[in-house]
Amino acid sequence: MNSEVSHYRMRLHDSLSEIGQVNWDELLKRQTKPNPFLSYAFLHALHESGSASDKTGWTPRFIGLWDDQKLVAAMPLYEKTHSYGEYVFDWAWANAYHQHGVAYYPKLLSAIPFTPIEGSRLFASDKKAQTALIKNLQALTQSGLYSSCHLLFTTEEEIDTLQQTGFMKREGVQFHWENQDYRDFDDFLMHLDAKKRKNIRAERRKVQEAHIQFKHKRGSDISQEDWEFFKQCYDKTYAEHHSSPYLNLDFFRRIGQTMPGHLYLIIATKDNQRIAAALFIYDSHTIYGRYWGCLEYHPCLHFETAYYQALDFCIAEKIQTFEGGAQGEHKLARGFLPRKTFSAHYLNEPAFANAVANFLQREQGGIENYIDELNEHSPFK
Repeated sequence: MNSEVSHYRMRLHDSLSEIGQVNWDELLKRQTKPNPFLSYAFLHALHESGSASDKTGWTPRFIGLWDDQKLVAAMPLYEKTHSYGEYVFDWAWANAYHQHGVAYYPKLLSAIPFTPIEGSRLFASDKKAQTALIKNLQALTQSGLYSSCHLLFTTEEEIDTLQQTGFMKREGVQFHWENQDYRDFDDFLMHLDAKKRKNIRAERRKVQEAHIQFKHKRGSDISQEDWEFFKQCYDKTYAEHHSSPYLNLDFFRRIGQTMPGHLYLIIATKDNQRIAAALFIYDSHTIYGRYWGCLEYHPCLHFETAYYQALDFCIAEKIQTFEGGAQGEHKLARGFLPRKTFSAHYLNEPAFANAVANFLQREQGGIENYIDELNEHSPFK
């Protein structure tokens, strides 16, 4: 598809390879909040492994805005035929459409598949290119092919721009840990109130008394055998929740080869047998808790493997932020504090758009109250 906005040429790309790794990553570096999940390596691995593909309901429709041969704007964009793997729930909206005999799917979605991580969704070299990108996105949304367009976990700055063009803002909550230049884990604990400090020490002690040990592996040190074991753990987590895993072994192998400098794997062992694993993705300022699983249950093993071991790593490496993933009020007692997330939504049908706008206004009030309540129970002194 081609359209003219100013002197730019817009194309829809079915594969990132059409845009090119150098073009994509160079544009990404110029954004305010780049992260490893938005990199060519991560997204291309999702597509080439088949984890996010036409067959799984994630059809790539990446927008590229070109000035001659130069990429001046782009965005990760998908045609979705369902709402799985998004973490911003719109099932009720889809059901309302269905009840009124209106098709909600396919819809357009800008997000990182299966990954609730904040970051730019509108890659642009300057404000003019960003404006042209948004105009092309709206034209595509209004083409008659889609009911709506949604940008999930976008930045607050982009939300402000999108609201000026008719998108609606939706807020959510995640829990993030912030490094206050802690000397070590005990220094972090001393900033918590006495009860929380005591509980964490008790949890860590249970794991130590079970004689569980940990192996830490970065990037290229992660072997094929490690990936196969980790995938067993990952699959078991989904099985326990009676669902199917989103990501396949080929995906993990691919990121192991193409982005090793961002991978950190923690493996728990007992009696020289591997029993659990947690995979993290990180850069110089943030570590992201992503995937966890165990083959053998032990009390507090999850917290030790997926949180406390990673906090030790953050403190030692002077990493500023630990994003622990979606949901989880249990994180509050472990030093993670609530933080707002943002998404933007544009619905073509005026009646549905008005109904959703009213819903979002009520929901936003609930989010504010929820955060206030959480902050009243801060784990810190």
